[in-house]
Amino acid sequence: MAIDLKGAVACVTGGARGIGYATAEALAQRGATVWIGDIDAAAVNKAAKRLGKQVKPCQLDVTRVEDFERFLAQAREDGPVRVLVNNAGIMRTGRFYEQDLAGLHQEIAVNLVGVVNGMHLVLPEMLAQGQGHIVNLSSMAGKISVPGAAVYSGTKFAVAALSRAVRAEILDSDITISSIFPAAVHTHITQQLDIRGVPTLDAAAVAAEIVASCKHGQAEVTLPRWVKPVGALEALIPDRLAARIKRVVGAERRITAGLRKTLASGSATD
Repeated sequence: MAIDLKGAVACVTGGARGIGYATAEALAQRGATVWIGDIDAAAVNKAAKRLGKQVKPCQLDVTRVEDFERFLAQAREDGPVRVLVNNAGIMRTGRFYEQDLAGLHQEIAVNLVGVVNGMHLVLPEMLAQGQGHIVNLSSMAGKISVPGAAVYSGTKFAVAALSRAVRAEILDSDITISSIFPAAVHTHITQQLDIRGVPTLDAAAVAAEIVASCKHGQAEVTLPRWVKPVGALEALIPDRLAARIKRVVGAERRITAGLRKTLASGSATD
């Protein structure tokens, strides 16, 4: 069921910057009341002030259930939550076995548990109302595994599978769940990565597709759309061949070209 955004309440995690910020701006331009959550209180307050009175801030750590409950409760003061955009995520780069295990656990918590929290908390009310749309940000790294960002890639595969499974469970309802699979997006995450030759987008282009999904409710959207067939290649070719191709193109080297540190895309450190 298409969501009429005019007057609708929409919640966006990781909303202080990047894709989350651009999405909040696009939703507000279409008449929605937008709540943006981000762990960085100063940044989310500044973002909301910059975006105007239709956008309201809340400090949010998506890994904490009580935080997410508070975020949604505040949004409900403006009306039922019609749209939830699970955008918050972080990326850690470097060889899997060389990274700090606590950091990898945090990456899983933000990128996957945060999505689980949001969906689990908002779905009952959407099903009761018979209306609602959830957008889960995956990545092309959720279709093609990325050496040098193994856990990030794993969490994005998991977000895609989670979305498909839940979508099947609520098939007979009017609730829609869209997974978005962008290639490299020009945000602070990619500033320290070597993405030459990789299909790229700006955050506004991803935001436009997120907003469009509120109308069409399409299950999976790959950006740019022409890279969709590439996502099927890994499952079709032998594993060792796929690994060799990635080595030839320097996938791991390019992913880890910048400083090996946590790169935030809007959450517990978006």
